[in-house]
Amino acid sequence: MTHQTVFVVDFGGQYTQLIVRRVREMGVYSEMIPWTTAADKIAAHRPSAVILSGGPKSVLEEGAPTIDFEILKGIPVLGICYGQQLMAHRLGGRVEKAGHKEYGHRTLVPTASISKSLVAHLASDQVWMSHGDQVLGVPPGFVVTASTDSCPVAAFENTATVQFGVQFHPEVTHTPDGKTVLKRFLFDHAKLKADWTSESFIDEQLASIRETVGDGKVLCAVSGGVDSSVMAALLIKAIGDRAVCVFVDHGLLRKNEGQQVKETFLDHFKANLKAFDVQDQFFSALKGHTDPEKKRKIVGENFVKVFEDHATELKDCDFLAQGTLYPDVIESGSPTAAKIKTHHNVGGLPDWMTMKLIEPLRWLFKDEVRNVGRRLGLPEEMVEREPFPGPGLAVRVLGEVTPERVRMTQEADWIFRTELKARGLNRGIWQSYAALLDVRSVGVMGDERTYEQPIVLRAVESEDAMTARAVNIPFEALEAIASRIVNEVQGVNRVFYDLTSKPPATIELE
Repeated sequence: MTHQTVFVVDFGGQYTQLIVRRVREMGVYSEMIPWTTAADKIAAHRPSAVILSGGPKSVLEEGAPTIDFEILKGIPVLGICYGQQLMAHRLGGRVEKAGHKEYGHRTLVPTASISKSLVAHLASDQVWMSHGDQVLGVPPGFVVTASTDSCPVAAFENTATVQFGVQFHPEVTHTPDGKTVLKRFLFDHAKLKADWTSESFIDEQLASIRETVGDGKVLCAVSGGVDSSVMAALLIKAIGDRAVCVFVDHGLLRKNEGQQVKETFLDHFKANLKAFDVQDQFFSALKGHTDPEKKRKIVGENFVKVFEDHATELKDCDFLAQGTLYPDVIESGSPTAAKIKTHHNVGGLPDWMTMKLIEPLRWLFKDEVRNVGRRLGLPEEMVEREPFPGPGLAVRVLGEVTPERVRMTQEADWIFRTELKARGLNRGIWQSYAALLDVRSVGVMGDERTYEQPIVLRAVESEDAMTARAVNIPFEALEAIASRIVNEVQGVNRVFYDLTSKPPATIELE
């Protein structure tokens, strides 16, 4: 890549990927790299700037994550939370266990005499803290630029070496003016330029795809969702008909969605589309399985089996393209982050898959994918389509996945989303769906006892799927939706609404 790059060194912090997102929002390309390999990558690529993330460990612990600051000489550096503590610890400052842990909002008090610091004259003095250690003495050459009532060194800097540290988290929305802090570091001090755009990404990916594929063919696994649609549009633009779009109808889509997908790719994309109805294969493979991780892997394996079972029909397809996104990669685990769940198109692919994998969207967030889609000319209704999990309803039918339980989920989901749209409540929703729980409850319908399954409704608002909160749907609407579901969906006698945020929950129930 020819544009400037910011490496975000990941020390296992929960907000590390959000730092990457914030930097990209400002038009600067950024990558997350694990601390275990950071020195080698920084030495090899010499990024334009480095940001050191937060992390759950203490710099005072033996074997705590670290980095060789000799490698960082001459590179602008910003340390956030653990990153600030590590900078102080390694450069000759003093870090100790805090007498009073800070978690949540604090009021930042800048040093009055330093008017051009990273944290001077912010529009809001509220910052988000989450730490147990704190810096009590700054390294030689550094000056304190802000404090809080319980944190004497909330920010410090050395403008001569272009090294900065903040104890708070400027990347989260809970720090209202955090973006100003990041902007000042990137543009005022690191002297970067904003050259990371949708257009530059498209140009780079088109060149990369053509170089990788050569004269070959690519099997594009499409579902009709935003990710696979944008991925397919990129491949079609790059290599035309040699992008063979394959739609696998596994029976785990939303109501009527299979037909919609076929019409979209044939009518809008004029794509070289091959559709395979393999519902029996997927339901047979999922029979008897209730563990969500196992179900995800089964779906991933059977996707590839379909592709390879039709190898003759899909002859000369040496590559498999998928719409994997950055949050998929993060949640499937990294060297410094715990595995939350296996995404069928990341950790769920079997070892015996013979096609070479192409994932042009692998390092993009959802909003970046939508912007790329718009630049490629995709219709707005496609670009703004709500995310849908790759394993489909296999992870919204809790417990065993059967055709009947999928039917119940499809019907309830259709009622929920139709009602939200009809009432104008769908605007601003990141994702909304109905899921079927793997329990039964007693009810009364028509003066008779029922012992049937409950539906749980979920609607969340989010920026990037890394965090989310439940949407405040009026009780009247929820009551009407629940009434329709129990009256119209055979086998359902109770409806719940999920109010849990992410974290601690995930957006999907499995």
